[in-house]
Amino acid sequence: MGASSFLSVAALFITLLLMTSLWLLPELAIAKHTGVTRQYQFDIKMQNVTRLCHTKSIVTVNGQFPGPKIFAREGDQLVIKVVNHVQNNISLHWHGIRQLRSGWADGPAYITQCPIQTGQTYVYNFTIVGQRGTLWWHAHISWLRSTLYGPIVILPQHNVSYPFAKPEKEIPIIFGEWFNVDTEAIIKQALQTGGGPNVSDAYTINGLPGPLYNCSAKDTFKLKVKPGKTYLLRLINAALNDELFFSIANHTFTVVDADAVYVKPFTTDTLLIAPGQTNNVLLKTKSHYPNATFLMLARPYVTGQGTFDNSTTAGILEYELPSKSSSFGTTPLKKLPLFKPQLPALNDTSFATKFAKKLRSLATAQFPANVPQTVDRRFFFTVGLGTNPCPKNHTCQGPNNNTMFAASINNISFAMPTTALLQNHFFRQSTNAILTTTFPTQPLISFNYTGTPPNNTNVSNGTKLVVLPFNTSVELIMQDTSILGAESHPLHLHGFNFFVVGQGFGNYNPSKDPASFNLIDPVERNTVGVPVGGWVAIRFLADNPGVWFMHCHLEIHTSWGLKMAWVVLDGKLPNQKLPPPPSDLPKC
Repeated sequence: MGASSFLSVAALFITLLLMTSLWLLPELAIAKHTGVTRQYQFDIKMQNVTRLCHTKSIVTVNGQFPGPKIFAREGDQLVIKVVNHVQNNISLHWHGIRQLRSGWADGPAYITQCPIQTGQTYVYNFTIVGQRGTLWWHAHISWLRSTLYGPIVILPQHNVSYPFAKPEKEIPIIFGEWFNVDTEAIIKQALQTGGGPNVSDAYTINGLPGPLYNCSAKDTFKLKVKPGKTYLLRLINAALNDELFFSIANHTFTVVDADAVYVKPFTTDTLLIAPGQTNNVLLKTKSHYPNATFLMLARPYVTGQGTFDNSTTAGILEYELPSKSSSFGTTPLKKLPLFKPQLPALNDTSFATKFAKKLRSLATAQFPANVPQTVDRRFFFTVGLGTNPCPKNHTCQGPNNNTMFAASINNISFAMPTTALLQNHFFRQSTNAILTTTFPTQPLISFNYTGTPPNNTNVSNGTKLVVLPFNTSVELIMQDTSILGAESHPLHLHGFNFFVVGQGFGNYNPSKDPASFNLIDPVERNTVGVPVGGWVAIRFLADNPGVWFMHCHLEIHTSWGLKMAWVVLDGKLPNQKLPPPPSDLPKC
């Protein structure tokens, strides 16, 4: 073999070795320029995990709980190969990623894809455009996101700074819920009986319940910090059914980001974060070693009338000992005083309202708030609970002992299709498939939405959608109802960010309330809480062709039907059209 041939073979070997290492170890594949392709492999597999002295086999990614972190920079392409080794059908959603013209990678089962069946593989392929901050990924089928979730860390492009001082360190903190029993059995039982589901046994911080639960002292998240430093905490609420208050004793936060969009910084000692939402906050540590440790606590904000997990998860903030501490006889860590924060009352809606109103976009030249100033289409959606009749010869445990719980938007409880809606939409011309695009733009029957509920609480059921021409500017009012009790609902819109231009309590008044809308610097998000007994107004531009799910991020409400979908048609230009599906798109 000649020298040149030997060198070419060696170069090929080295290239293949590097490609393999980047695939297996994606966190090491951090390039020094933007626009790189980052490859991950997610093997869906069962793993025994013990919490609260209960061991159970849970569905995981790569055997990890919580799942692996995804790192990227704005402008990068992500190629995530998902291999399903378990008996459950699987789909994954990249929560908050805009998925511009990549709706096939969005992930909600039977909306943009059929699920990945046992033994099957699907490659999610998408590019992060115009986003930086913290998002997250999770399962989007049944209740599997109780264990299938993890952070998405999106760094700014190279040579682009944060609009705040660079932190000493960045730490993802993801809140979850732990159930001692199988969550698939919980939701199956709830849907069969028509009653409310069993609640979780603990809340968790990075998968750990903390010392306030029995048998959990060793399962405690500990954040170790140095005095006089600033840390960026990337907060994510992955809990199934609960909004959460969060605080660290004797420390304050500076909120700088919501749902991967920068906000005008403000300080607070407590945060409220709904399921699906993320917040980046700066934690400035004390200037000197405090000779103390500090609890970080999270517990629920409760607005509904049903049962809930009334417990508190705890982590510990520890200061690193000074380097010469041993010679000065510093108190051992275990004997240091432990301070505990004061969290708001479980039903403190006043705090929730004030916190939401503090969130405002930066609205600078570099990070503008492109709020639609004019509106092409207006929608008014009621959101809340209702009932379905109990089937004949069936015992039901819903309201009045003879019904089944349901949830709806404009009194339509969404019925999941058996073929993915995006496939149906894309191939409609060749297959003559017809989508039902008659979702009402407002309630068919008006009533006092937050007053005495009507006698008939039954909902209708169907798979109906709203169709929007490309580039339609939309204003949507979401109104909570008092049917079966008023309740806060965190609504998540796939495929878009939206601007929260207004909110209030009671019934929305179209002749008065728009006068108070903020069209200058409203917060931009992908998940917003509809206030308990109130309304919220959002605006967005339908500039992303595809079929986009919108649903309550309280998982039980989604299971009961509080969901719908928007169809955004192709635009006229090539870069305004949804491309064909990938060849490995799962089939139903």
